[in-house]
Amino acid sequence: MKRLLLAGATGLVGQAVLKAYDEGQFHVTTVGRRATGQVSNEVLTDFLSAPDLPAANVAVCALGTTIAAAGSKKAFRAVDYDAVVRFAQAAMAASVDHFILVSSVGSNPQAGVFYARVKGEVERDLATIGFRRLDIAQPGLLLGNRLESRPVETLMRRTDPLTRLFLKGPLDRYAGIEVTTLGAALLALCGQQEDGTYRHENRALHKLADLKPT
Repeated sequence: MKRLLLAGATGLVGQAVLKAYDEGQFHVTTVGRRATGQVSNEVLTDFLSAPDLPAANVAVCALGTTIAAAGSKKAFRAVDYDAVVRFAQAAMAASVDHFILVSSVGSNPQAGVFYARVKGEVERDLATIGFRRLDIAQPGLLLGNRLESRPVETLMRRTDPLTRLFLKGPLDRYAGIEVTTLGAALLALCGQQEDGTYRHENRALHKLADLKPT
């Protein structure tokens, strides 16, 4: 049975992973500021430093926020960069050799848009930590019911069926993707064995979601 560390388990993506995983295949430990009450092992941390984590095979990082929700660019970076890197460092110390990050389409460390730039910077810097395998999921707009209000995302979700009519070919990476599909794809990635760094956009994530985790 694989031992899985899951950061950001109380969020939209983390909840999708918890609802989809097979208890016969994964022993899950959640890592975050709040307990989920859904698994027996939960590590509570504020990510101000790298937490002490139990030994595991693979780590999934679903940490993330928005500038609006965080309240400032500095607070956003504290979650989407600082907390992610500290979780990755803690996972490496816990013998994890396979790390999976939920990032975003359009991430680029040279981007003019702050959100995309921070996402790109954390992707770049995770690659230097030394994981045997690093998977970076770069989904488009996540479709699912969030607990907190995000007016812009709500509008985009409502218009997604119309928008996707125009997002064909290479542009389909910007289309919406159901969070349940992303959760299934992340679990499928946990079973991938090849070494290296891999990036997965919408089309690849849909294909992964059809695979059974091993």
